[in-house]
Amino acid sequence: MLESLTFRESSMSDEQSFNLFRRGLRAFLRAGATLFVTAIAMGLVLWGSNTLAQRAEADTITSIAEPLPVQVRPIEMRRGFTLSRQFVGQVEASKNVTLSFERSGQLEAILVVEGQRVFEGDVLARLDTALLEAEQQRLEASQAATRAQADFAESRLTRAVALQSDGFASTEAVDQARANRDELIARLDEIAAALHSVQINLEKSEITAAFDGRIGLTNVDGQEALAAGSPVLTLVQTDAPEIRVGLPLSVTEQMLQSATVRIRGDEFVAELLQIRPDIDPVTRTRTAIFALQTDQPIVVGETATLILDQAVAATGTWVPLDALQEGQGGAWSILTVDDEIVRHALVEVLHTEPSRAFVRGTFAADALLIETGAHRVVPGQRVRVLQSQG
Repeated sequence: MLESLTFRESSMSDEQSFNLFRRGLRAFLRAGATLFVTAIAMGLVLWGSNTLAQRAEADTITSIAEPLPVQVRPIEMRRGFTLSRQFVGQVEASKNVTLSFERSGQLEAILVVEGQRVFEGDVLARLDTALLEAEQQRLEASQAATRAQADFAESRLTRAVALQSDGFASTEAVDQARANRDELIARLDEIAAALHSVQINLEKSEITAAFDGRIGLTNVDGQEALAAGSPVLTLVQTDAPEIRVGLPLSVTEQMLQSATVRIRGDEFVAELLQIRPDIDPVTRTRTAIFALQTDQPIVVGETATLILDQAVAATGTWVPLDALQEGQGGAWSILTVDDEIVRHALVEVLHTEPSRAFVRGTFAADALLIETGAHRVVPGQRVRVLQSQG
């Protein structure tokens, strides 16, 4: 029994030793794996560091950028600028009349065409005058017969006066002879007046040009029966065109004494003729009429632009539009160069033109303005002045 207990104790001791061995081996393997992974990670870190260091050593060291060259010019202060105001008007003919006959009748012929150049006194249209000519002939014949009767009456009166002086004719006979003569003379005056009326109607049967010009619209073709006053054609005077422009009340007559008119890109001198005293109820402007001094042909009805130059007193300077920068709240600024450093200056725009603006602001009178390329630099940046223009 004692041997049995001894064997059992020996078996238990071997089993415990084996278990302890397994646990130690397991702990050793776990520690070895950890060391292996740590060694690999450290190796990779060292390899990456060496690679980055080699790449950094291989890169070329970049030098500091040189100051950006900019083009500048000195700011020139001025005491004012000229404000050019433009007003759109229209070219009109100094005379544009619609011609018609004062009497009715059948149109015999229209002797001109639209656009034709005519001169003062030229016959433009004519009515049929056959009835007037027949009446004129009848009156002339009656005039001749009445004149013969008047001559005979004058002779009878002369003889009656002679017989009365000899006592062979009565006073009544003399008075009768004188009355017959006076009646015939009055009839001659009546016939002469009728002939004059016929002559006037003959003259009014023709439309003549009252001035040099061109034919505008013609309303008839010929052979129509026209009533008195029916429009026949339009005569336009083109030699002295006028400009009609609506102007605001702020424009005075003195400002209009020296005006320029632009038509199709050409500029002409315009002379003020008159300013109407009333105001247009729609545009609330006054109408000014100018005479255009030119020998060039001007088309009636085309657009004309009146240009008025007005001097404005204000201290400032002209800057290119490219030099302006828009800030917050609609504020404008420019960039200047002081001791090769870009400076920021706020400005107020007083007047603009297609390529420049007149401004005043916080810049110094002797500052250097960056004319072009202001968008490439910022305040505080060091630059190199490329050239300075006066």
